[in-house]
Amino acid sequence: MIARYTRPEMAALWSDQRRYELMLEIEVLVCEALARREVIPQEAAAEIREKAGVDAARVAEIEAEVHHDVIAFVTAAAESVGAAGRFLHFGMTSSDVVDTAFALQLVEAADMLERGLVGLMEAVKRQAEAHRSTVMVGRSHGIHAEPITFGLKLAGWYSELGRDLVRLGCARREISFGKLSGAVGTYGVNGPDIEEEVLEELGLVPEPLATQVVPRDRHATFFTTLAVIAGSVERFATEVRHLQRSELLEALEPFGSSQKGSSAMPHKRNPILAENLCGLARLVRAAALASLENIALWHERDISHSSVERVTGPDATTTLDFMLARMTRLVDGLDVRAENMKRNLDLTSGRLASGRLLLSLVDKGVARDEAYGWVQRCALPDGDFREAVAQDADISAQLSAAELADVFDIKHALEHVDMVIDRVLKETP
Repeated sequence: MIARYTRPEMAALWSDQRRYELMLEIEVLVCEALARREVIPQEAAAEIREKAGVDAARVAEIEAEVHHDVIAFVTAAAESVGAAGRFLHFGMTSSDVVDTAFALQLVEAADMLERGLVGLMEAVKRQAEAHRSTVMVGRSHGIHAEPITFGLKLAGWYSELGRDLVRLGCARREISFGKLSGAVGTYGVNGPDIEEEVLEELGLVPEPLATQVVPRDRHATFFTTLAVIAGSVERFATEVRHLQRSELLEALEPFGSSQKGSSAMPHKRNPILAENLCGLARLVRAAALASLENIALWHERDISHSSVERVTGPDATTTLDFMLARMTRLVDGLDVRAENMKRNLDLTSGRLASGRLLLSLVDKGVARDEAYGWVQRCALPDGDFREAVAQDADISAQLSAAELADVFDIKHALEHVDMVIDRVLKETP
C-alpha cells in the first residue's frame, strides 16, 4: 500500500529491474578491471560494456527453472552479450554482487531519506518560529505542570530531528561497504586490488574482513537507525493526537474542506494522519528487530538473512520515506488554536505557579517541607487556587499581596524561552 503513495524514485529503487541493473554494473566493472590486468581479453570487456543488458522478466523465467536467482541473472546477462558473456561473474560468488548491490540501494535510499528529513526539519522550524510566543501549558504525566510556548515544544522536535539527521549520516557510512572477495572472503581468484578499484568507482568502501557476506551488524545499525527516526515521528504524531483531543483542541492536523471524519458521526474530526504515522512506526521497528536477528549467521554465511532483507530493505525505507512526507504535510498544515491554549492554561487558576510559590516561601526562611504542606493544602482541593493562597494565614503572613501577584506572573516561567529556541534553531545541524 505504501508504495502507492511514496515518491516514485524510492519505489523504483527497490524494483527487481533496478536491482539487476546495479548487479550488472558491478559485473561489468569487474570485467573491465580484469581486462586491465589482461586476465580476460580487452575486446571481451569492451563488448560486455557495450552489449550487456538484463531484463527482470527473463531472469524470472530462468530462475523458475534453475531455482537460483543469481545464476538466473548471470545467465540472462550473458545471453545479451554472446560469446564474451562467459567472462561475467569471473572469480565471483553470489554475495559479491548481491551484498554490494544491496549496499548501493541502501546508500541511495539513505540519501532520499535525508532529503525527506531535511524537509520535515524545515517545516518544524517554520512553525517553531511562528509560535515561539504562543503560550500554552506544559504537561507531565498528562497533568498541567508550568507554562511553556508551542514554539518551545516544536523546537524540541527540531532538535531531535537534528540528532536523527546525524544518526542517518552515520548509518549511511556504516552501510557503505561492499565486498568482492570471493566465496569465503579470501580473494581466492580475484585480488583485493580489483575489489578496491571497483568499489571506489561505485562509491563504496571494501569490507575489511568479509566472510562470504558483508557482516550484518552493519545492516542492523542501519535499520535500527531508521527505527529511531520513525520513533521520533511517532512521538510528534502522538503529541498531535493528544493536543487534538476534544478536551484540549490546542493543535489539530489539517482537515480538507470536503473531508469527512466518520461514517456515522458528522461532527468528527479525527487525527487520522497522526494515527497512521504511529501505526507505521511499528513496521519500521519490526524491520529493526529482524535486522538484529540477522547478525548471527552460520559459520561464514547462510541465507537466513536473505529472505528477511528482501522485505525489510524496501519496506522499511519506503515506509519511513512516506512517514517523513506525511509528517511534513501534517506540520505545515497544523491548525494551532492559541485561544484554546490560553483557556487551558487558566484552567487551574494559578496552580501552575505552585513551584514558584514554594520557593518564595523558602526564600522567606520557611522550611521546605513546611512550605510544601502549606502550598499543597491550597492546591489539592477544588476551587480558586489564587484565592485559597491569599486567604491562607500562614502564606499571607510571609508574602504580601504584591509579592503574591509577582509569584503568579507567568513571565518568570517564560523568561528564557526565546534563548532556548534560538539556541536550538541556530545550533542544530
